[in-house]
Amino acid sequence: MIRINQIKLIHDENKFYDYDSINDVLKTKAAKILRISEGNIESFEIIRHSIDARKKPEIYHIYIVDVSLKNINESGVVKKCKNKDVSIIEPVRYVFPYDYQDIADKKDLRPVIIGAGPAGLFCGYVLAKHGFKPLILERGANVDKRTEIVEHFWKTGEIDETSNVQFGEGGAGTFSDGKLNTMVKDKDGRGRTALKIFVDNGAPKDILYDAKPHIGTDILRDVVKNMRNSIIEWGGEVRFESKVDGIELSMNGEVTGLKVGTEIIPCNEAVLAIGHSARDTFYMLKEKKVEMTPKPFAVGFRVEHPQALINFSQYGIASPKALGPAPYKLTTTTDSGRGVYSFCMCPGGFVVNASSEKGRLAVNGMSYSKRDSSNANSAIIITVDPKDFGSDDVLAGIEFQRKLEEKAYKAGNGKIPVEYYGNFKAAVSGKDDKQTVDDLLSQYEEDFNLKENTPSMRGDHVFANVHDILPDDLNNAFIQGMEKFGSMIKGYNSEYALVSGVESRTSSPVRIGRDENGQSVNVKGLFPCGEGAGYAGGIMSAAMDGMKIAEYVAERICKNEKK
Repeated sequence: MIRINQIKLIHDENKFYDYDSINDVLKTKAAKILRISEGNIESFEIIRHSIDARKKPEIYHIYIVDVSLKNINESGVVKKCKNKDVSIIEPVRYVFPYDYQDIADKKDLRPVIIGAGPAGLFCGYVLAKHGFKPLILERGANVDKRTEIVEHFWKTGEIDETSNVQFGEGGAGTFSDGKLNTMVKDKDGRGRTALKIFVDNGAPKDILYDAKPHIGTDILRDVVKNMRNSIIEWGGEVRFESKVDGIELSMNGEVTGLKVGTEIIPCNEAVLAIGHSARDTFYMLKEKKVEMTPKPFAVGFRVEHPQALINFSQYGIASPKALGPAPYKLTTTTDSGRGVYSFCMCPGGFVVNASSEKGRLAVNGMSYSKRDSSNANSAIIITVDPKDFGSDDVLAGIEFQRKLEEKAYKAGNGKIPVEYYGNFKAAVSGKDDKQTVDDLLSQYEEDFNLKENTPSMRGDHVFANVHDILPDDLNNAFIQGMEKFGSMIKGYNSEYALVSGVESRTSSPVRIGRDENGQSVNVKGLFPCGEGAGYAGGIMSAAMDGMKIAEYVAERICKNEKK
């Protein structure tokens, strides 16, 4: 296989390439680089697409492609073209290592997966595809019913603590931007295979190569439903509104069953693919003495700016067409050593009420596939660790989150509390050290209508004292971060930037220990998995971890069958 790096195409705002047309363009360029005829190309695949805007407004599209040739020595072609961006590579091909159809004497007990978020769905998908017929138990509703429940909540404020933005088919990711980028290395090919599974179930093909792929909440809802239908078609089962209340253990501490209401479901392999918001489940695990440790996470606020301002900063174009709305990524360290960074940035998105408990309020970011909201939003979050939680209890992080969410709920009287950054900063400093906001309004801010910046939200909002939610040291860290980010993106620290809160569900507050076989270190047959267990931080990493745990589950089943 030949890999070609750095195929450059200059951006033309009047041209938009779909998946098939860009393949044709790049295949022609690849043949020219390799000095061969297009007819000699046997297979062609775009591996990555990124945007180079360092010389904006002159912008380039950068592609990496893989090519295999027919009836030609590939090493000879690479040597002859004398191009440092052309090399021979050995592609990684993901292979699921077990197939249950090959086991003659199969046992009756099937593996059970707790949770139908990305980790649980992908774990169930690959197990079902290879004959293991898993049962998936999800506390929330199926995606269609769940969507109705969430829309009702955003309109009325009446929360369903079982089905909401956090709980239900697809997990918290269903009501998000659907971002699929990850920092996890893909040495085993699980990541690319996961992207192909998304595409097989209705996602756009360009996620296979975009450097920052996303699906959008509207398309993602259909994708997870299609994955569920495939699981069922292959012999698996998915039960909704089926919350696991307990784990049944043998005398030697191995899983024998799961309690759902009054029913005990027998099983020897249970995948714990709960989300980071399954707080009652964490307490149940604590009672069962499942080994857990508190872990650092981050809390903060959602920050909104006009998307045009972000576009201009990133691309030099306020209203790009073919490029789409611009994303950004920001990170810094405060004088006190706390990390402050952007998280779950949503171009053309909405801030949403993502609460899951009565009397508590949390926010998240969401966008549809077109990303056509007038605002860009991102969480700007500050790192916290167990010394901030006020207790040595393993679940102290949960109570820390709850206290912040109670303050957010109180600040907005149940609605999303919003505050202009200028007012936030003045309140935290204890003095109004700025002139009137109008006096400080620059021409730049006027050009991008920052003064007219209004919230783009799902769920009622109200202007309130957002600065009352976090402790003083975290508020000061937030301000220090915002000021530094203002030197990276002009206008980012505008007085008119919108701040809403609280962003408290960035990752799990605990890690559930697991051994080299993917099982709990002290409960055999229990497989901690995904974001809630502390082994993932987004849709893609959770999906990849779900696939990894599926391999461990299959291995245990097959080994036990051969005994």
